Amino acid sequence: MKKLVVMGFLGTQLDSGLSPTRWEKWRPTVSLAQHEDLVIDRLELFHDVRSTALARQVQADYAQLSPTTEVKLVEMSLANPWDFGEVYTALYDWAAAYPFDPSKETYQAHITTGTHVAQICLFLLVEARFIPGVLLQSAPPRGRQGRGPGSHEVIDLDLSRYDAINQRLHVAQQDAVSFLKSGIATRNTRFNTLIDEVERVAVQSKAPLLLTGPTGAGKSMLARRVYELKKARHQIEGEFVEVNCATLHGDGAGSTLFGHKKGAFTGATTDRLGLLRTAHGGLLFLDEIGELGLDEQAMLLKAVEEKRFLPMGADREASSNFQLIAGTNKDLRIEIAAGRFREDLFARINLWTYTLPGLAQRREDIEPNMDHQLALAAQELGRQVRFTAEARSAYLRFATAVDAVWRGNFRDLSASITRLATLADHGRIGIALVNAEIQRLRWQWQSLPSQTSDARPGQATTTPAAPSLQDLLGDKAAALDTFDQLQLQAVWKVCRRHASISDAGRELFNVSRQQRSVINDADRLRKYLMKFGLEWDAVVR
Repeated sequence: MKKLVVMGFLGTQLDSGLSPTRWEKWRPTVSLAQHEDLVIDRLELFHDVRSTALARQVQADYAQLSPTTEVKLVEMSLANPWDFGEVYTALYDWAAAYPFDPSKETYQAHITTGTHVAQICLFLLVEARFIPGVLLQSAPPRGRQGRGPGSHEVIDLDLSRYDAINQRLHVAQQDAVSFLKSGIATRNTRFNTLIDEVERVAVQSKAPLLLTGPTGAGKSMLARRVYELKKARHQIEGEFVEVNCATLHGDGAGSTLFGHKKGAFTGATTDRLGLLRTAHGGLLFLDEIGELGLDEQAMLLKAVEEKRFLPMGADREASSNFQLIAGTNKDLRIEIAAGRFREDLFARINLWTYTLPGLAQRREDIEPNMDHQLALAAQELGRQVRFTAEARSAYLRFATAVDAVWRGNFRDLSASITRLATLADHGRIGIALVNAEIQRLRWQWQSLPSQTSDARPGQATTTPAAPSLQDLLGDKAAALDTFDQLQLQAVWKVCRRHASISDAGRELFNVSRQQRSVINDADRLRKYLMKFGLEWDAVVR
């Protein structure tokens, strides 16, 4: 049997009494020794130096009631027992030095006595496992004439032991995940796993998040949903402030983000707060952060780390306590290697990085997202809109086919469904509308000719001849097997459609990447190109 060790504060009022009549009143600490089902081997009794006499009296009373209980008096000199910092520090220091041995002893923290601050501090130390035990709560006997030791109850803060609480927490977590996905029942395993982790991080951390992925993959929407989730949990007070860094240039970039003083540069006729100060207490979403200039990156790093920055033309620093989510469609490691992005800023925002797959990598999610976009469009139009069975089937066949590239990702899908809903006569999207929309999307996604064409859907266009491997490899092309030539030609075509090697890799390895525990599409593509002595820059120039 393990020994039972109880620790708690002396109740300077409730435990008081020196005359023989003290046995007629309920004294929380002493009553613990009167319970037949609570055999205490050791009592660690915290007391102030001013209460030493009372502590010794309680020790003597224990000797009468429970001779086998060792009562150790632990003197804690607290100038102010209502000062949270002082009480917590004293208890923490005691716990840090105490020789806990859970293999031989069981520990219970008695939280009935002491100031409310002392009780809270004991609770926190048990909850954080600095005291490896449970809480012990005692209560007086019921009724005005109640006699006896009263009652006692053990409270275990391990929530996994409470099935009902655990179930409610699970439901709350699932509700939050559904909220982040806008209520869309997505079927892509990787995306669902990603959102599960984003939910846990969003409600537990204030650290920056970095969202990567192609344009239109939903970075902005997810950032706003994270903000709304934190706002609903009362974890954030301020505004959601969004800025596309690709629109910031020159003096305007620093002014927009960090603000300026009047006269800081030509055209600065008044003071400007800047978006960082607007985001104080809230969330700042910097989309396309890879487009920021190096000077602005340096200022942003200081603002993220120290919550302080210097507005343009100012002599004094300003402050803003904001949470940051950054978005980019670039591989920032490549930008660092090219000297276009600061490595120290990347290290600071790279704690929680999530890559949102494009729509072409989530084809199983096209149908639920199509239904979601149709519901939004119907709400906007103020009328019910539905596909006919034939039209829905035709649209889905096209949308989920391999040659549907969805270059604009969810923006393309949203625009497509909006067009169909708007043109639907009597709220019915028929096969003729769907066929016309398919033609429009095919025209939209086709490779542009080398010279500007005014062609529109339904008109003939001139597709430029694809460059030959001779242009890429020179004489080495002739030494390749036909198999390698065809495969490399196809890979090259995909590469030329993308701005980064990561985006190209995601399209090329769209199936096998789902089965990998570690996903590095860029590295796989880079190694493939190296077999032919090729670098990424040479392939896409």
